[in-house]
Amino acid sequence: MQILQGKKILLGISGGIAAYKTPELVRRLKEKGADVRVVMTEGAKAFITPLTLQAVSANAVSDSLLDTQAELAMGHIELAKWADFILIAPATADIIAKIAAGMANDLLTTLCLATAAPIAIAPAMNQQMWHSQATQKNINTLTAWQYTLFGPGAGEQACGDVGLGRMLDVPELVDLTCQAIAAGNNNTSVEQKPLTGQKWVITAGPTREAIDPVRYISNHSSGKMGFAIAAAAQELGAEVTIISGPVNLTTPLNCKKIAVNSAIEMHQQALTYAPTSDVFVACAAVADYRIDNIANEKIKKSQDTMQLNLIKNPDIVADVAALENKPFTVGFAAETQDVKHYAQDKLARKNLDMIAANNVATVGQGFNSDNNALTVFTPNNEKELSLMNKSELAKQLVQYIHQTLLGSQ
Repeated sequence: MQILQGKKILLGISGGIAAYKTPELVRRLKEKGADVRVVMTEGAKAFITPLTLQAVSANAVSDSLLDTQAELAMGHIELAKWADFILIAPATADIIAKIAAGMANDLLTTLCLATAAPIAIAPAMNQQMWHSQATQKNINTLTAWQYTLFGPGAGEQACGDVGLGRMLDVPELVDLTCQAIAAGNNNTSVEQKPLTGQKWVITAGPTREAIDPVRYISNHSSGKMGFAIAAAAQELGAEVTIISGPVNLTTPLNCKKIAVNSAIEMHQQALTYAPTSDVFVACAAVADYRIDNIANEKIKKSQDTMQLNLIKNPDIVADVAALENKPFTVGFAAETQDVKHYAQDKLARKNLDMIAANNVATVGQGFNSDNNALTVFTPNNEKELSLMNKSELAKQLVQYIHQTLLGSQ
């Protein structure tokens, strides 16, 4: 069954250059099974035509609050009732300000007032506009009203500036929409979410250790396992912070992501957030060594051999486990041989509460795979989690961490 099968999604498009991405967004949402209808502001029509959106959505595009024919049947109210979910993408500074002010002077703002459906906004604007006090005040107002924020992303902008403010790419918006709707379909009460009130910190992905301005040492970690654990913990009620190396993954809904590159940066962030957390999961594939002296300029190819002097990186999980009031600390062991021996040694040597070990030499699991299998060790127990999708595996691991934590209290 498609993830969004039968879901009615109203896509609101405001007047930003990122509107050019919306036909692809509509197409991808429909591929997931959604019925998509589009509402455009007058500004949006300067960037993309209603006819284009009608063609890809297979539904008439709405763009006027005062459409005589539509209003014969109270059209804007019916459209507000029709939607299961509203996504405004791109959401310009102007439309965000209007919604935050409670205005209803066009169809899109009116629908936001008239609907009971959850609403998500995908900001798209110049980085200075995003950081302005007015925009941030409006964003705080909308999040307080339970609007969900998708982004913004960071990078080069149409105006030439670089920074926060870009609309997220279509695959990210689709993933976040699926997560938001799935979360809305989950009728689990607060009492049934066992991690409510807990703070989890999870490291994920690889680290990059610079050699010179253009080269680095890294590994094959995709970050998928760590992000899956974060999503599973958040779904069960935890407040989740992900400290992530460079990955190409969408941050799970309602999780905070802190982006880092090197092991030193990850170590600093881990020791900042771990002391106030309940659970720390060290899932990142951290480089054991870094370059002693990073070259300031690109190293030219001149000789047949080159020697790099390496120095050991700090041990993040061991340092967290050595904290005076340490959180429940979970390590990971990615091994290619003698998995049980190395995992149990690491568990004892680093004073961990739990370690999850996997054999990355096995084809079809581990690095860059969608599947994984784990053997989980505590000082007194051993548990096998068989090969499965990383999302399902993460749910089982999070449940086991919770059960073990309860048993230790």
